[in-house]
This record gives sequence, structure tokens and C-alpha cells, in this order.
Amino acid sequence: MLSTGPLKTLATLSASQLFIFNAQPLVNLAYLSASTYAPAPLGLITNLQENQKKLTLALLEKAKDICAKHGVDVETMTEVGDPKDKICEAVEKLNIQLLIFGSHGRGAILSVSDQCVHNAKCPVLVVRKPV
Repeated sequence: MLSTGPLKTLATLSASQLFIFNAQPLVNLAYLSASTYAPAPLGLITNLQENQKKLTLALLEKAKDICAKHGVDVETMTEVGDPKDKICEAVEKLNIQLLIFGSHGRGAILSVSDQCVHNAKCPVLVVRKPV
């Protein structure tokens, strides 16, 4: 029997707000200490983190521009931390009705999309890139 739950969810989405969310994983900087045999300079770590944030914000702005060109109004946001945790937290905090993921099609069991499929408090749609 076909469940009507997803259809009801899709029917309410047309008037919903769209978020583009990016979760920045914590940067593993252990290699910096190993390469210099000493703690990494604080300025270097700060610089790497600031550059990562700038790249992320530029990516989100580009995504927002693409949506605007197609008449879609979106809000962008980013969090730093484990992506699967941050995405599931955002779903609850923002009362997300449908979570949509792009997939690389590698089928990784521990992938972010797989973890969110099993843990997010809303329906999850995983879209694979056409072959």
C-alpha cells in the first residue's frame, strides 16, 4: 500500500522557506604539528579556519545566486562541526519538513546522507547525479 505521508509533505512545500545549509567539518590540523615537530602557530590555524569560512560563504552565495536566477528565494546558513550531527540539529531547530541531499552514488554506509536518512526527524530525499 502506498503511503500518502510523502505526498502531504510535498504538497505543503510549495509555500515553504528553502534553506541551503553547509556543515563545515572541524579541520584536522594534527598534520601541522607532525610536519614541524612542534605545535602549529596559532596564526596559521586561525588563517586556515578563516579561509575555509570564506570559501564556504562564497559557495553558499553562488548557490543563492543560482536559485535567484530561477526565481527561488533561499536562505543560506553554515555551522561548524560534524556534518551529520549539525544537519540533524538544524532539521529540528528549523522545523525542516523535507531534507534533500545530493549523492555521489558511492553507496557509503557511513556517508552523511545515509546517517541523516536514519537519524533526521523529517523525510529525506537523496538525489543521485544522472549517469
